[in-house]
Amino acid sequence: ATVSEPAQKCCTENIQPFLTSILEELMGPVSSGFTEVRSLFDKEVNEIIQNFQKTKDTTKLKENVDQLMKLPFNSVKMESCYLKVNLLQELLQDLKSRFKVYHIDFVVQRTQNFMQELMENAVYTFEQLFSPSRQADSAKIATTIEKVKLRVLK
Repeated sequence: ATVSEPAQKCCTENIQPFLTSILEELMGPVSSGFTEVRSLFDKEVNEIIQNFQKTKDTTKLKENVDQLMKLPFNSVKMESCYLKVNLLQELLQDLKSRFKVYHIDFVVQRTQNFMQELMENAVYTFEQLFSPSRQADSAKIATTIEKVKLRVLK
């Protein structure tokens, strides 16, 4: 009871007025990182479509889809996504001094983990939706891949 009122006053005066601007500032890098995940998935699936349209090879298509399933664990390809979130490092340094925010690396790492998880979910969903159509007429496969991609991105 004796701590509650001063703590409430401290939060109301020193923290709450800044929360909206802090969240807006932090969401910039987070949003751009997740947008980059979306773009990477889109780009990789488009390459699968283009390769299949050139070759019409269903064995190669299966290999390409298998490679897509490994995308979340491909640190080289995912790096562009992770780099977008590294801007949080700089933004959080300011918060560290003003609000005693610690474990900045943990915040960045967790955000990158969520990005990897999002990509895992996207490729898994893609594979689950596309798998039954793999044996379809080769003329329809590219269209099917495009439809599945759009469904996943939705």
